Amino acid sequence: MTETNTNMKLVVVAGAAGRMGQTIIRAVQSTPGLKLHAAIEREGSSATGKDAGEIAGIGPIGVPVTNDPLKAFLDAHAVIDFTTPASTIEFAALAAQARIVHVIGTTGCSEEDEDKIRAASRHARIVKSGNMSLGVNLLGVLVRRAAAALAAADWDIEVLEMHHNKKVDAPSGTALLLGAEAAKGRGIDLLANAVKVRDGHTGPREAGSIGFATLRGGGVIGDHSVILASDSEMVTLSHRASDRSLFAKGALKAAEWAYDKKPGLYDMLDVLGLD
Repeated sequence: MTETNTNMKLVVVAGAAGRMGQTIIRAVQSTPGLKLHAAIEREGSSATGKDAGEIAGIGPIGVPVTNDPLKAFLDAHAVIDFTTPASTIEFAALAAQARIVHVIGTTGCSEEDEDKIRAASRHARIVKSGNMSLGVNLLGVLVRRAAAALAAADWDIEVLEMHHNKKVDAPSGTALLLGAEAAKGRGIDLLANAVKVRDGHTGPREAGSIGFATLRGGGVIGDHSVILASDSEMVTLSHRASDRSLFAKGALKAAEWAYDKKPGLYDMLDVLGLD
C-alpha cells in the first residue's frame, strides 16, 4: 500500500478476531505510517487477552485484544468497524464522544440503527458503506446511469449476489447499495419498490420493481451482478471480489480521507470522488 496521511496513525480494529478484522490488522501492519492502537472483540470472546498479531497470523505485535472500547478509543485517530449493528451503534456513540473517525463496513443495519449513526455523525467523522472497494462503488455509479437511461416500462432490474455460507444478513449490504443506486437512477424509493422474496404463485413481475436474489455457499467472498432485461436484450454489470484485502485497503483509505474533514456522515463515493 502507499503511504498514508502522516497525521492519521493510530488505528483501532473492531471485531479483531473475525475474517475482516484479521485482514484489517494485517493491512494496518503493512501500511507505512500506520500503527495498530487497539483491537476490540465482544465480551466473552476467546480472543480477549491474546495478541492481535498472532490472531491475524503475523506473529506477536504487542497489542492484546480487549473488550473495553472506551479505553481502546482513548488517543486513537480512527476505528475500523466491520462488526454487528448493535456493536456499531455502541462504537458510533463512543467515536462521537472521542471525536475520532469511524469507518463502518457493518451491514444489516435497521432504519433505527441508521438514525443513531446519523446522530453520532454530528460529532464524529463517519464513513459508512455497504462495500469499501473502488470497483463496487464504480459499479454503483454505472448502475445508476444505466437505470436512468433505460426506461422502467421496458427494462426490469434484478440484483443477484452470492457470499460464503457464514454470512448472516441478506441481501448483502453491497446488493442493497447497488439497488439503491438503481433506484436513485430511476428517481424512486428503493424500500417501496424492492422485491426481496419470491415464493409460490407470485403472479407477473411488477413493472418498475427492483428484485433481489440471494445465494449462499462455500467460501465465496462476494459476487454481485445487476441485470437489466428487456423483452429483446439483457445488460449485466458485475463485480467479483477475490481477496478480502481490497475491503481493508478501502477502509483505511476512507479513514485517511476523513481524518481532516468536518463531522458528518460520508460514503465511499465521497472518499473516491465519484458521483
